[in-house]
Amino acid sequence: MGQGEVYFEFSQVGRQMRVAAIDADTGIEVIVITPVSATKMQMQQLALAKLLKKLGTTPPPPARPAGKLA
Repeated sequence: MGQGEVYFEFSQVGRQMRVAAIDADTGIEVIVITPVSATKMQMQQLALAKLLKKLGTTPPPPARPAGKLA
């Protein structure tokens, strides 16, 4: 991933969301299926982790949610 640009495509299929992550430089694409109840950020993180694994790079650490932890 030269510039690190990734395109995401979301398609709802019933009660599931099909998320495609596409590396802009190579055109390599991966698909994940998530529940529609997941947040957009969760869907993107899952798809990005799968794409980075396919590309052979280390995925970034997950983002921390905003707010206070109990």
